[in-house]
Amino acid sequence: MDQLLTALNGLIWSKALIALCLGAGLWFSFRTRFMQVRGFAEMTRLTFKGQSSDAGVSSFQALALSMSGRIGIGNIAGVATAIAFGGPGAVFWMWVMGFLGASTSYVECCLAQIYKEKDNEGRYRGGPAYYIEKGLGLKWYAWAFALATIVATGVLMPGVQANAIADSAVNFCQGTTLCPSLQGQWFGVDAVFALKLGIGIVVGLLLAVIIFGGVKRIAAFAEVVVPFMAIGYILMAVVVMVLNAEFVPQMFRIIFESAFGVHAGFGAMLGLAIEWGVKRGIYANEAGQGTGPHAAAAAEVSHPAKQGYVQAWAIYFDTMLVCTSTAFLILATGMYNVQLPDGQMLQEALPGVQAGSGFAQAGIESVLPGWGAGFVAIALFFFAFTTIMAYYYMAETNLTYVSGHKVKPLARLALRLALVGMTIFGSVRTAEMAWTFGDLGVGAMAWLNIVAILLLQKPALLALRDYEAQKKMGLDPVFDPLKLGIPNADFWVKRGQA
Repeated sequence: MDQLLTALNGLIWSKALIALCLGAGLWFSFRTRFMQVRGFAEMTRLTFKGQSSDAGVSSFQALALSMSGRIGIGNIAGVATAIAFGGPGAVFWMWVMGFLGASTSYVECCLAQIYKEKDNEGRYRGGPAYYIEKGLGLKWYAWAFALATIVATGVLMPGVQANAIADSAVNFCQGTTLCPSLQGQWFGVDAVFALKLGIGIVVGLLLAVIIFGGVKRIAAFAEVVVPFMAIGYILMAVVVMVLNAEFVPQMFRIIFESAFGVHAGFGAMLGLAIEWGVKRGIYANEAGQGTGPHAAAAAEVSHPAKQGYVQAWAIYFDTMLVCTSTAFLILATGMYNVQLPDGQMLQEALPGVQAGSGFAQAGIESVLPGWGAGFVAIALFFFAFTTIMAYYYMAETNLTYVSGHKVKPLARLALRLALVGMTIFGSVRTAEMAWTFGDLGVGAMAWLNIVAILLLQKPALLALRDYEAQKKMGLDPVFDPLKLGIPNADFWVKRGQA
């Protein structure tokens, strides 16, 4: 089974998907005239404006909800993995993916707003399945994405996040006397297994409290927790860099030299740096993956481009600040290993430590003894927990779609129980298996969504030009799809006629 999953993962995450992600980001950057540069001030302004309604959440709540999905273990363990298998140069290619991905995020999230609907409970719903059916007229394709997303976010991907929480708890306990010894057995079973299972059960119960409260509770929780956890993590990275200031210039030199294949030690890893940088960049910021549009559709805005701008800003925040914080924690302290595909170690500062959160823990510990394991364990808990919470929202949105916008209570209950169950199950799996499942889910969604938005980019580009034209006239832009010749944007037509 492991060999089959690995082979399937290698097929999905072939160089073709890497090229597709980079190519789409570059194409959308040109087609939007690099809106991620021209519109940076507008992105920032819109991010903290907007009001919620009975049907939708505010722009900031939608941002927080999407960020709860974007900021997960990919921002810590994923960055460490990219460095371990792609070398320090992978960080540069993560930046490239973040810069280009901002335009991709604009397109997919603007499309989600254009083609959003109200469900039978009067709440906004939208995402790739909705814009594939309405924009492309391909219902079978929309169903394929919806089913893939239900499986990915409801079954495959929660285990990755839960596994990271459990592993960081084990790392914390092994480095402190606050926990009982992990040698031997607890309650008749292996102590490490018992601890990870206990962590999984606690996380599952806490998750149930949030997701059984519905979308509004999820958005309210994300609005409070996500900014707090992200800013705290960034501040820790700043502290570590200040304390290790003499190594910072060398760190930047290693990143750029490795990224272009000219570093003496890591120069031969150019192809791996690009592959792992893009792969983990997509996993971390989710641009093009099709997850962000679900939250974007829930926002109450007067024009779809507004939420497109906000979600483009989210990519910058995720990649350029949160992912970069992890990279700097690791590289500025030298606490990382780099391994070639054949097993040869190019750098082994942490013998026996697997690629993952342990790198970040060791980095903090090297300059702030006694802080590393605990701080990263807490950060990972919040990052991973809010991501699983966002996964549920995405899975429920696609369940709503395949159910004809009226989900039966039994189906919703089954989804909630499945997600909680997979969270507990994932906590006791090996990290390798958890990541394989997660990569399969991310890859399948990315293939389906990027092809769709490449085919359906025109409405998002028309919306951008319309928004910019209205702004030049001094107006607060209002969307009229009929004026722009965009069909099947039924929600906005009815809103304009009301």
